[in-house]
Amino acid sequence: MDWDTALGAFKAYLEIERAYSPKTTEVYLRDVLALRTHLVAKRGKDVPLARLSAIEIRSQLAALHGENGPATISRKLSSVRAFCRFLVKRGVMAGNPGAAIRGPKKPKGLPRALDVDDAFRLVEAPVHTGKTSARKLSTNEEARHGMLRLRDAAMMELIYSTGLRVSEACGLDITDIDRSRYNTPLVLVRHGKGNKSREVPLGGKADEAVDAYLAVRKALGAQDAALFVNAQGVRLTPRSVQRMVKRWTIAGGIHALATPHGLRHSFATHLLDEGVDLRAIQELLGHASLSSTQIYTKVSLDHLMKVYDDAHPRAKKI
Repeated sequence: MDWDTALGAFKAYLEIERAYSPKTTEVYLRDVLALRTHLVAKRGKDVPLARLSAIEIRSQLAALHGENGPATISRKLSSVRAFCRFLVKRGVMAGNPGAAIRGPKKPKGLPRALDVDDAFRLVEAPVHTGKTSARKLSTNEEARHGMLRLRDAAMMELIYSTGLRVSEACGLDITDIDRSRYNTPLVLVRHGKGNKSREVPLGGKADEAVDAYLAVRKALGAQDAALFVNAQGVRLTPRSVQRMVKRWTIAGGIHALATPHGLRHSFATHLLDEGVDLRAIQELLGHASLSSTQIYTKVSLDHLMKVYDDAHPRAKKI
């Protein structure tokens, strides 16, 4: 089996048998193609797949050092291992040459969570901080600017209220907000990480912000099924939300580094501070393993110190 045939079969395997999302499949294929490109540049031709060895894979990993971080290198190695496992199952390889290769150690960084005051200032910035223009806007332009400010507020309120990943928030449709079953609205995440679905409560402030945005969105005639759209009425992208958060961080006078993922971290950390069970937070975040959620126990040191001071009989000085 040559490389082109193998990559085509691997793509079908990821999409059909593994049911991976198009984006995840794209990442796997891109990482394997990077290995192929490296080997062609080094040898001048494709290395036969049956002869692909750990030495070739290590040579690519060595070339990646200095230009890529440990997390990126580990991901690329994981993709190559998955490709080799697939080829072993298909009888192309006798064994997996990547199985015994250890990836670089990844530094255990803590999530950047905003404090409660900064989180409030950020999500309220689009409504309370108007962006002035050097020229006078037409009525239609002013209405569109107003819609975009309400959209930005709704997006950030929703992420902070639900802990959704930015890709999950961008993937929401209007019909994914369910107000029919409970007093508190639910957000249906249809395609979370690992293509898993879950339902998450939508808080009162976020619900109000989404309603205010939808009312203006409808008046402007946006037809797309997507909940969050850009000025052209097309579904908003995660990159656009990253720029949005950066813009409103500056406008709101917030000195902390804020990102869409930082709002997700803030959601989890602030719930933990208020005593919410870690397993409940795991379900809300859509983590497959509790170990992914346990990092927030390290973040919430203020909560830990408060519990200690209140509970330990020898904590306070007399």
